[in-house]
Amino acid sequence: MSFRTETEYVEDVSPGSGVLPPRAWYAASDAKSLSLNGSWRFRLSDTADAEDDSFAREGYDASGWAELAVPGHWVLQGHGSPAYTNHLYPFPVDPPRVPTENPTGDHLRVFDLPADWPDRSDGGAVLRFDGVESCARVWLNGAELGEFKGSRLPHEFAVGRLLKPAGNVLAVRVHQWSSGSYLEDQDQWWLPGVFRDVTLLHRPAGSAPDFFVHASYDHAAGTGTLRVDSGARGRVSVPGLGIDIATGEPVTVPVEPWSAETPRLYDGVLATGGERVPLRIGFRTVELADGLIKVNGRAVLFKGVNRHEWHPEHGRALDLVTMREDVLLMKRHNVNAVRTSHYPPHPAFLDLCDELGLWVVDECDLETHGFVEQGWRDNPVDDDRWTPALLDRAARMVERDKNHPAVVVWSLGNECGTGRGLTAMAEWIHGRDPSRPVHYESDFDCRDTDVYSRMYLPHAEVERIGRGLDGGARRRRELPFFLCEYGHAMGNGPGGLADYQRVFEAHERLQGGFVWEWIDHGIRDERFGYAYGGDFGEELHDGNFVCDGLVFPDRRPSPGLVEYKKVIEPVAIEGGPLGGVRVTNKHDFADLSALAFAWAYQVDGETVASGALPVPPLAPGESAEVKLPEPPAAAPAGEAHWTVRALLAAGTAWAPEGHVVAWGQFAVSARPRPSVPVSGGPVRGGSLITLGPACFDARTGALRAIGPVAVTGLRLDVWRATTDNDDGAPWQSDVRHGPLWRELGLHRMRHRLDAVEVDDDALTVRTRVAPAAREFGLSAVYRWTSDATRLGLTVSVTPDGDWTVPLPRLGVRFGLAAADRVRWYGGGPGEAYPDSVTASQVGRWQSSVDELQTPYVRPQENGARAGVRWAELGGLRVEGDPEFSLTARRWTTEHLDAAAHLTDLVPGDTVWVNLDHGLHGLGSQSCGPGPLPRYFLRAEPARFSFVFSEAPA
Repeated sequence: MSFRTETEYVEDVSPGSGVLPPRAWYAASDAKSLSLNGSWRFRLSDTADAEDDSFAREGYDASGWAELAVPGHWVLQGHGSPAYTNHLYPFPVDPPRVPTENPTGDHLRVFDLPADWPDRSDGGAVLRFDGVESCARVWLNGAELGEFKGSRLPHEFAVGRLLKPAGNVLAVRVHQWSSGSYLEDQDQWWLPGVFRDVTLLHRPAGSAPDFFVHASYDHAAGTGTLRVDSGARGRVSVPGLGIDIATGEPVTVPVEPWSAETPRLYDGVLATGGERVPLRIGFRTVELADGLIKVNGRAVLFKGVNRHEWHPEHGRALDLVTMREDVLLMKRHNVNAVRTSHYPPHPAFLDLCDELGLWVVDECDLETHGFVEQGWRDNPVDDDRWTPALLDRAARMVERDKNHPAVVVWSLGNECGTGRGLTAMAEWIHGRDPSRPVHYESDFDCRDTDVYSRMYLPHAEVERIGRGLDGGARRRRELPFFLCEYGHAMGNGPGGLADYQRVFEAHERLQGGFVWEWIDHGIRDERFGYAYGGDFGEELHDGNFVCDGLVFPDRRPSPGLVEYKKVIEPVAIEGGPLGGVRVTNKHDFADLSALAFAWAYQVDGETVASGALPVPPLAPGESAEVKLPEPPAAAPAGEAHWTVRALLAAGTAWAPEGHVVAWGQFAVSARPRPSVPVSGGPVRGGSLITLGPACFDARTGALRAIGPVAVTGLRLDVWRATTDNDDGAPWQSDVRHGPLWRELGLHRMRHRLDAVEVDDDALTVRTRVAPAAREFGLSAVYRWTSDATRLGLTVSVTPDGDWTVPLPRLGVRFGLAAADRVRWYGGGPGEAYPDSVTASQVGRWQSSVDELQTPYVRPQENGARAGVRWAELGGLRVEGDPEFSLTARRWTTEHLDAAAHLTDLVPGDTVWVNLDHGLHGLGSQSCGPGPLPRYFLRAEPARFSFVFSEAPA
């Protein structure tokens, strides 16, 4: 070999050279394999041409190099820094050229073959890379194998002739930037490296170079037809079905079909002259019929999520345990579908979707979103020079994943505009695999696709599409529709999920959607807890827009996921007539035989009786009225509810027996309203006014204490630390309330004291609350009364001036010197807001103050408990009329608002409590619509009351 520095391939638009044709992936066979994962030697250079290729020769001394874990990203192992952009390319846009400053990592791995590795005469060997970002050049034992691009796709090289028993030297040069980077602008961290498995595979003589499992299902006949096409002749056996046929030969037998709800797999074997490959076969048919995506003859409703691959320490280098954790969490939260945004996942993830049951929209490793900044000029997908690279990416996805029953839709990619290259991809996919529809959101005319798909549409527009009023070409109006992205789960939210679901279920054409997205891409960082864009000194970044998931970086479910689980639950449980309950099976395929039902009768949040509820095994779409028992005769008086739960009757592969799949709750009787009969009035004494158990400042009327409990700063509060959805996205033309609230000064309201009035039965404090520089405000009147042991407060609020915006919140705030445990009766156990309250269940709950906080990666308004009747904390009991929202935290709203990371929040000596009469909705305007108007907290006259007393010991 010659020692030189060759870099032309980096900017070549071709997909690479020297690689083998793509083929189906399978986890294992009886052929030998050797994982090359582990510790590699590593050297980082600033440019692509800084070092020659002498490091690839045998005998090269790399003992002075660093060690690097493979799979992994070098920027997450102390070599350089990660960078995040949403769609802006972090380098000058001049395709296919990339910057001279091009971090380049040289990787070395020396390995021996196992003693039982077959002789060279018994077939060959293949070296497989499952994922390298963004461009790799490979040598083995000094011989150059080739180079490739396509970061989230597999690439293989034939290496049998080069192997030796010991001392094999594998050298890989990886460039962060290449022409391929222009095709991989996918709203995520830019993370170079060998981040998926590297494996050496023996390929015995007579083994199949590729195979395609065709397993269709005839729902009318109840039969499945199996045919396995193979590049080598052999036989296919499925013992459970009594099948033993030649490759290429079809057979039809009675089978149980595969679906995401009933993921029945049959174990089989493809046996050729040199290899036995285990098969996991799911019989199912996907078709477009009656304008719908149907599987096994039935329309499906996608209750999905978009899933980037992410781990807070390892980036996109995921292990099998983490992948399984994702699928289990999805199943336990009623998610039934995944869009693999915006690239094919690790192939083992699809095995898990087959096994545990998830519909998959498999998306190609393709996005050119940054070209929108120049009006899509020079967009690679509309430039014929790039078409071979696009076709290569499509083929590597389809060939790798074609044998997965879970994959029901192919997707061309994401946010690439339109162009001839996408048409070529669609034509190739349709020709290679006509058994699955093709998706691509930006094809608004559906020229190349089989599904009409949009993202982040408002509810009203989705409903118009469902009603067939969306206009456009007839072809598009005859296609099924789903939202490939909606419900942007950034920070506190998304709100409005239940409203979307009601629209989906009301119109047959609407086949659901995929919430954006599954996980926050926070990087664990000792400085911040979790880091996001800009925390590594990037000159261009999009901040915490990378943290927009339904689970936190450590995979703890967010309140958004808990809400989504409730919204999409597959069983509806509603109060029925005559003391019964109406149960509806909302599955597409499964009956209710796997579920057990249980009832509980609760008074004032405490269960006084419970039992099993017989429910028939309803078929999909069926409903039944089920009679509930009579309320217990000995039940105490008070506010009563029935709560009915649907639970797993037995453990499954994804959840244990007793796991709650769905629940419903409905009121039987209303609660008595709290009141304080007046008994005695306020008494002045020096600098204080006493009223029952309370004392007030005589000059200002400010509450100082209730019994032994000191109270600080009770006053009207309208501000909240704006959420990501309040702030919205800067490119949006709709009103964004967060910035407007700040512009109008709602975060700096002034409180003017107008009067302190003492009469025979009440202390009245009159104030005006308004921002500097504005003429509008709120008149707030506090009227305090007592029955000698309890303290009543009625707050009357009247807006004055021209209020053009809704309020963030409306209620009172005060501080307590000491509070830790919180008990309450009302909605729980988690946080809830007006348009994200479906999962809030009325009951008695308790928590510490710290546990009430929701750890959004960027701190913001959080932790409200809705529908609270009463709460006890810090020695106080508070009852509300009407019900209120409760928050309590060890920092002020102002501190929360100023914090950029969780580590900025330092607990103080005071616990600040908000008792809110109203809160503005959440929406999903961080990348979608704001809250629906019915969730606006409008500046209107309001009156609300609280009763304070000492909490029982």
